[in-house]
Amino acid sequence: MTLSVPRRTAAIAALALTGLIATAAPAATAAPAAPAATTAAATTAAAPDIPLANVKAHLNDFQSIASANGGNRAHGRAGYKASIDSVKAKLDAAGFTTTVQQFTTSGATGYNLIADWPGGDANQIVMAGAHLDSVSSGPGINDNASGSAAVLETALAVSRAQFKPAKHLRFAWWGAEELGLVGSRYYVNNLPSTERSKISGYLNFDMIGSSNAGYFVYDDDPTIEKTFKDYFAGIGVPTEIETEGDGRSDHASFKNVGIPVGGLFTGASRTKSSAQAQKWGGTAGQAFDRCYHSSCDTTAQINDTALDRNSDAIAHAIWSLSAGTTQPPGETYENTADVAIPDNGAAVTSTVNVSGRTGNAPATLKVGVDIIHTWRGDLVVDLVAPDGTVYPLKPFSSGDSADNVQTTYTVNASGEAANGAWKLRVQDRAAQDTGYINAFRLTF
Repeated sequence: MTLSVPRRTAAIAALALTGLIATAAPAATAAPAAPAATTAAATTAAAPDIPLANVKAHLNDFQSIASANGGNRAHGRAGYKASIDSVKAKLDAAGFTTTVQQFTTSGATGYNLIADWPGGDANQIVMAGAHLDSVSSGPGINDNASGSAAVLETALAVSRAQFKPAKHLRFAWWGAEELGLVGSRYYVNNLPSTERSKISGYLNFDMIGSSNAGYFVYDDDPTIEKTFKDYFAGIGVPTEIETEGDGRSDHASFKNVGIPVGGLFTGASRTKSSAQAQKWGGTAGQAFDRCYHSSCDTTAQINDTALDRNSDAIAHAIWSLSAGTTQPPGETYENTADVAIPDNGAAVTSTVNVSGRTGNAPATLKVGVDIIHTWRGDLVVDLVAPDGTVYPLKPFSSGDSADNVQTTYTVNASGEAANGAWKLRVQDRAAQDTGYINAFRLTF
């Protein structure tokens, strides 16, 4: 949040692959799910639970990026560009259409990242965003990796569910917010008036994991405000109207041109009162975030409960305000046998045998990858079709120091016969780190 207007995460495979169908049998190659699953009628969408472990994994990535780039992720610094690149790669792999928008301020190039989910009424856009930059004095984990990570994981949940909203969904990560909402203002000012009119609501998330958290809801748009208030009332958490950050974060750029806005906030430098401590817990007489704009704004200061609740609230709002349906799941084939990956050695494979299908694989073949590894940048991951055609999934990246590859890729395999032995091929191309393939899934 602006002051004024002008390498390690726990390996939790079950959470990391949320949205993929559970295994049908414990054998190495499981039978597909019941065929009825492929023809079931679409159902009214309900927002999924957003796994806290996934959101925190994104926070750890941002912390690692800051640590590797002078301790911050500020505008014009290498850590900010690395943050943009990291988020973009995850969204591209999940099937979003991403655009990087450049602008210049304070003598440096800034970047906004925009991600559109295919489908929905393009004349009615529900948009959610968060600023991705930090101040120069710290890594900016609560301010605002917290909002950025929760918006990112909600977007990835949209992909996992293959959500089919009635309205179009757009997600954004803003640059140079800490210099006066520069990135979001640039985006809005460069939208033609006809495009502005298509945005039915913009939701902003800036600081949602404050260590001494409160639960504050923007009161700008009645419908958006009620959506969030109803959610928190449903889980028994009282809320207050947000006033500390009014006009000080990226929602102001949208509000100033007449776009309905809303959002969530857990507090910054203001002091928590005795009444608020009684209502929410925490410590009265201390700031909601004692590390606001400081070097101690690290992952160690994040309030997991607040981060979890707010992440789930974001998903609830996205699903509710875009009013869509979920796509029935397809048939899933899986191999859960562990395969050791030699350190800086030869490639290894995990095989899924597909049989009993007709025709070719789909244009949206889902490849679920669960690899446990201590330095995922060392890994090259490919899908190998039964005829030997190679579909690259993940390249080698010496700078990607986080661990584990736990995600779902979408591959256009419509030129391949569906039946046969599909292989996940993994090679470790650098020394000193170890791991194994934990699971490999194909969903048709």
